[in-house]
Amino acid sequence: MSSPGAGFEFPTFPVTWLKRDLLLFAASIGCTYDELHFLYELHPNFSAFPTYPIILPFKHTDQEVIDFYARSASTPIAGVPKFDTKHVLDGERKIEFLKPLPVTSEGREFEIRSKVIGVYDKGKPGTVVETEQLLVEKTTGDVFTRAVGSGFYVGQGGWGGPKGPKTVNFPPPEGRKPDATHTTQTTTESALLYRLNGDYNPLHATPEPGIKMGFGGPIIHGLFSWNTAAHAILQCLGTSDPKNLKEFQARFASPVKPADKLIVEMWKMGGEDKDGFQEVRFIVKVDGGKTCLTNGRALVRCQGQAKSKL
Repeated sequence: MSSPGAGFEFPTFPVTWLKRDLLLFAASIGCTYDELHFLYELHPNFSAFPTYPIILPFKHTDQEVIDFYARSASTPIAGVPKFDTKHVLDGERKIEFLKPLPVTSEGREFEIRSKVIGVYDKGKPGTVVETEQLLVEKTTGDVFTRAVGSGFYVGQGGWGGPKGPKTVNFPPPEGRKPDATHTTQTTTESALLYRLNGDYNPLHATPEPGIKMGFGGPIIHGLFSWNTAAHAILQCLGTSDPKNLKEFQARFASPVKPADKLIVEMWKMGGEDKDGFQEVRFIVKVDGGKTCLTNGRALVRCQGQAKSKL
């Protein structure tokens, strides 16, 4: 039996990006000078960092800032209560890379096609809305990425909906030290830079929303931590080659505050497929604090000796 709202299709919308958008994104998630193919548009191998499409449902075609709340609330889901988008957090995100992203959308037509997978009532804590988003070239129908994500609407449960299926977990192997470790030191400005990619949620810029939600002030985008983890894994295990990342996912477990230090621990699980990809599991911890990303799993073509970036 499908859940209320399942299969509901949101209106499609066009998305665009320029080379400068890719440069900004790569810089904002911590790409380094030895990865100029992500940071310099005249590099002979200039490429989009593979997770860039995750920002396009926020950015649309904009080059200017937008009203985040107005856009988020624009399309209610048929068959379920209308939820307050001022109190929504990321639950989990997964993306599959199906075709290499061009370094600009100029001269081509791309759009996001979105639908609801399920809406799940978790009682007093809130409601989970799970969606699928496809990045599609309109003229050819080619799908470049498939993203599945869940939003958690805090305190908006108890409306009588289904609890939803049990989630599959990918814990790190017990008793094994990580094969690689990577540390990212955030600053008080990290979220202010990252938001320029198109995710203008005030929760990440000004203290008032975070105070109302019990965080004590602004928190860093969950997708900042998620994208920096993808960068860490590709840099440490995949020689920073975008072709070496096939899938990436993680669950958002606790908030990250500006100036926190993030530690990514990675484990290679072996068992390469015919194309040389193997499962990598990972977690992201706040130094001296909680684990902020769990259920981390990526399919990576691991090349060379894993190194620790500390």
